[in-house]
Amino acid sequence: MNATAATEKPARKYAYYPGCSLGSSASEYDHSTRAVFAALGVELEEIADWNCCGASSAHALNHTLATALPLRNLALAEAMELDIAVPCAACFSRLKTAEHRFREEPDLKNALREIVGEPYEGKVTARHSLDILFNDVGLDAVREKVTRPLTGLRTVCYYGCLLVRPPKVTGATDPDNPVSMDLLMKALGAESLDWHMKTDCCGAGLSLTRADIVSELVAKIAAAARLVQAQAIVTACPMCHANLDMRQPGALTSPSDALPVYFYTELMAAAMGIEGTAAWLAKHIVPAAAPLEEIGALPRRPRARRAGGAA
Repeated sequence: MNATAATEKPARKYAYYPGCSLGSSASEYDHSTRAVFAALGVELEEIADWNCCGASSAHALNHTLATALPLRNLALAEAMELDIAVPCAACFSRLKTAEHRFREEPDLKNALREIVGEPYEGKVTARHSLDILFNDVGLDAVREKVTRPLTGLRTVCYYGCLLVRPPKVTGATDPDNPVSMDLLMKALGAESLDWHMKTDCCGAGLSLTRADIVSELVAKIAAAARLVQAQAIVTACPMCHANLDMRQPGALTSPSDALPVYFYTELMAAAMGIEGTAAWLAKHIVPAAAPLEEIGALPRRPRARRAGGAA
């Protein structure tokens, strides 16, 4: 992703690839993404009959078939004559890898076309939704929509490893220090703190097989966020979000003491006063509404009445 926001461009239309996670464990990411893009005048048309990109395990079993899975989605988008908006960093990684292999390995093209069963010429590309917001929509357009600035919220932006690496595939201009999400948080009025683990791996690929390693990695990320006195972690990946929201120390035993983890689109929705934000945040394991209520970005919930009728 480019480090400097482009001049605001006219609203555009994209093919939308939600991927598997956004239809289940990360449905709040899906809802907030659709709502934010609509509020900014950008149309997302979901790809009909899209299929799983194979991010969880396919690439470890068969490289050719693992490339054909995401390539089919690219072919369907090409038929729509639209670039693809991809919210999930893992899906983005697989789609960009398919693009790269199709482009760089001529001997593979015919095999892939035969497996996919759809014509594909490489005329469309996959874009992460953060990249679209940053470079196509522009930060000025985002600022204009902010009605409840996140003033007083101290965040650290966690990009993870798949959104920016490898740069020859993702196109990231600064894979070690991406700044697009940081600048987006500032456009919303939040503080984005400098820290040293914004692109470290959270171990999501090992979540089921080596939970011990994952817990150790997540603990280091949470400790680094606390070291700079962050109040919240912001991410653009449903796998990272699940790990950080569930596996950081205290998340399951004393969640009110753990750091809330937000999808960047949830914070955008809160700052833009979009209805439904509180319901999306209620899905989180670590309570996420209270920090936004304290700064006025969400209406305060009614306090529960005590026994006897006292508030």
